[in-house]
Amino acid sequence: MDTRLDQIAHRKATLPELAELRVLDTQTAVLNDDLVRARTALGDVQREIAKADSDVQLVRERSVRDQARMEAGQGTAKDMQALSHEVESLARRQSALEDVELEVMERAEGLAADVSRLEVACSQLTIRVDELSAVRDKAFAELDAEVEQIGHSRADVVAGVGDELVTLYEKIRASSGGIGAAVLRQRRCEGCNLELNQVDINRFTAAEQDEVLRCEECRRILIRTAESGI
Repeated sequence: MDTRLDQIAHRKATLPELAELRVLDTQTAVLNDDLVRARTALGDVQREIAKADSDVQLVRERSVRDQARMEAGQGTAKDMQALSHEVESLARRQSALEDVELEVMERAEGLAADVSRLEVACSQLTIRVDELSAVRDKAFAELDAEVEQIGHSRADVVAGVGDELVTLYEKIRASSGGIGAAVLRQRRCEGCNLELNQVDINRFTAAEQDEVLRCEECRRILIRTAESGI
């Protein structure tokens, strides 16, 4: 019974899903960090695009106003010449700004692709984590149900043998590698695998059926059966 409880505890601690979940947790943390950085970078570039577009628009509007003044012929010849130079300068400035805007937009496309790729990877990891968690939870539920059943059986055993013997058993079990009792088979203790000497055999043979027998070598409680040889 107690051996099975130890096995269940070991099983719960060593489920293969737990190891994979730990790996996925690390991968998820790394991906989430990468995604945050990618989204931040994309946001920064999108603000650059907005500023570049605003700069281009301002230059374009100034150029339109100057062009309209030139076409209207308002001002002196010197004024017209200055406006002509300014329109040419504004055209060069607009072209340069549009080149900058195009370069920033290309960077934004690359960053947007990175964000999309990372989002897909995070989504796939989440699906796998959910699958493994479901398997883990099902296994835990089954093992916990078995522990509960063992608890009920243990309560029945305690009621039958008494608290004193159970306390002794637990004490021996704690100091004997988790095994507090062993079957006595063919005059051999199956706890330490040593054969009883004749003195112990004579004493055990004369013992009452309800007397607690213990191996003189390993001190475990001996369980007598029809095959004990005494």
